[in-house]
Amino acid sequence: MPATVAESEISQTQWNQAVALAGGGSVWEDRGLHWAWHAHDAHLMLNFPRRIDATAARRGIEFAREHNARIVGAWLSPETDATPLEALGFERGWEPWWMAAPLDAVPKPDDARSALCADVPEYGPNGQRLLSLARGEAARARHAVARIDGHFAGRAWTLVVGDVAGIYDMHVWPRFQRRGLGQALLRTVCEAARVAGADRAVLNATPEGERLYSADGFVHVGRGITYWHHLSAAC
Repeated sequence: MPATVAESEISQTQWNQAVALAGGGSVWEDRGLHWAWHAHDAHLMLNFPRRIDATAARRGIEFAREHNARIVGAWLSPETDATPLEALGFERGWEPWWMAAPLDAVPKPDDARSALCADVPEYGPNGQRLLSLARGEAARARHAVARIDGHFAGRAWTLVVGDVAGIYDMHVWPRFQRRGLGQALLRTVCEAARVAGADRAVLNATPEGERLYSADGFVHVGRGITYWHHLSAAC
C-alpha cells in the first residue's frame, strides 16, 4: 500500500528539520508550532500545526525579522485554520500534491547518466553543507546527480526514516530537460531508499510533475496548503 497524507506530512517535516540542522540553522517547538530555521537560505519554515497559536506565530515572525529572513513559509493540512497566519500577513500559496508509491512498484534504475553521489564540486558552501546529510555510514539521506557528457545536469534527494522515504529537491536544469533525466533520478533515489530499508516513498508534486511520477508507480493521495510571508517585500 502507498503511504498516507499523514506520513507525507511527517516526512516533509523531517526533511525541513534535517536541512535546517545541516545548513547551520535550528529547530524548535513553541506552543505546538514546529519551526525549522534554514539559515543557509534565510527561510523559516512552520511545519504542519494542527492549531495555530497566534502569539507563538508572532514570535516566529519576530525571530525571522531578527535573523534577516527573506521569507517565512507555513506547510498546513487542509483542515487547519489559517486565520491567525493571514492576520500576520501570510498569503496563501501553492498546493502540494502528495503522491506515494510502494517502492517495489518503482522500476529499477537503468540509466547510467544518474548515480548516487555525495561529492559535487559544482556546489557552493551551502550545497556542501547539505551534502553532509548523505555522508557517513549512519547517513539517512541519499543524494543523486545526473550528468550528460560530464556536465552537471540535475539532482535529487531521498531521506529515509523507518519504512518511509521522502523524495525531495528533484530538479533537472532547464537546458537538459526532456531527456529522461527526471525519471532516471527518481529511480536512482527510490532504489537507494529501498536498499536503505524503506518500503514506500512519498513526495510533493506540482500538477505538471504528476505525469512523470505517475508513470513510475506513484499515485495521488491528497493535497496540502502552503502560506508565505515575504519579509523582504514588507520592508
